[in-house]
Amino acid sequence: LIPEEQIVITLSHNNYIKRLPVSTYRAQNRGGRGVQGMNTLEEDFVSQLVTLSTHDHVLFFTNKGRVYKLKGYEVPELSRQSKGIPVVNAIELENDEVISTMIAVKDLESEDNFLVFATKRGVVKRSALSNFSRINRNGKIAISFREDDELIAVRLTSGQEDILIGTSHASLIRFPESTLRPLGRTATGVKGITLREGDEVVGLDVAHANSVDEVLVVTENGYGKRTPVNDYRLSNRGGKGIKTATITERNGNVVCITTVTGEEDLMIVTNAGVIIRLDVADISQNGRAAQGVRLIRLGDDQFVSTVAKVKEDAEDETNEDEQSTSTVSEDGTEQQREAVVNDETPGNAIHTEVIDSEENDEDGRIEVRQDFMDRVEEDIQQSSDEDEE
Repeated sequence: LIPEEQIVITLSHNNYIKRLPVSTYRAQNRGGRGVQGMNTLEEDFVSQLVTLSTHDHVLFFTNKGRVYKLKGYEVPELSRQSKGIPVVNAIELENDEVISTMIAVKDLESEDNFLVFATKRGVVKRSALSNFSRINRNGKIAISFREDDELIAVRLTSGQEDILIGTSHASLIRFPESTLRPLGRTATGVKGITLREGDEVVGLDVAHANSVDEVLVVTENGYGKRTPVNDYRLSNRGGKGIKTATITERNGNVVCITTVTGEEDLMIVTNAGVIIRLDVADISQNGRAAQGVRLIRLGDDQFVSTVAKVKEDAEDETNEDEQSTSTVSEDGTEQQREAVVNDETPGNAIHTEVIDSEENDEDGRIEVRQDFMDRVEEDIQQSSDEDEE
């Protein structure tokens, strides 16, 4: 039996894929440098990642509008530094086809769920999830569109959500999902947002009608902010949307627009392969027109390539004093291990520290600390006795 655990699946710009335990990454204070998420190849970087269970289905939607399917455990588990395996070794992509988005689904036979699609040119489509229950290794058509368009994102919905579409020039439109008539698997969609010149869609998400969620905006230069969803009024599908951030040379264009509850962690990935994990609640709340605050410090020629939400996992991280992970190198030797430890710094940050395998037992550490304190007390007592003499 395959054990069920939370995992992270990463996909690189050059289509290398791998999975890791979600506990591999660490939460840090806002503005931290992050950890190296992978050894990048020349001109390669992590382009996207998702979190899911090993038993969930992973639907891979490509820029050409096709869909492929794997189980979470079918993606090879590799070390954090590994580049991964070519994705074509896992699914049979066609020529010039790259994965534009991945989505995790537990029950593909559900009659109560839908998939909502958004393309770069502002086209949207809603289709029943059950239309995608029988996907083979060769893949199937998920949406049809013009040759100059491509698929940007897909979201799983209940059929009663509000749709939010965001663009690189910081426009956002919100409209009821009910205004989208369900279409067949191969159908072309309808206009979701009217784009201004030079603009394109970068984000798609959903929210409840009376949601207390927030819209999270992250820009390419590492700035971000949260704004209540209800600050964005409902409008008719196909409009131009309203302003969701002020774009300047300092913060750059928008690379991520998504909804959050404030109870998630956020993984920010740069083109250099550096990944930083933050608590969403630590990101400032600002109005729609604000630029945002710095979330990650970027080096020269670095930019934010992708952003992903991660559900807080109490068992893996915050409710255990320590959890260690280990990797085995190609020559079979065990490498240094890292432990997730509680931190006393503001914001309850979580970080990792290298630990010695010989000191992996908690009782042993207590004995060492007690022995040290005993010797300190002896030294103090001895010094006091000498002074009295």
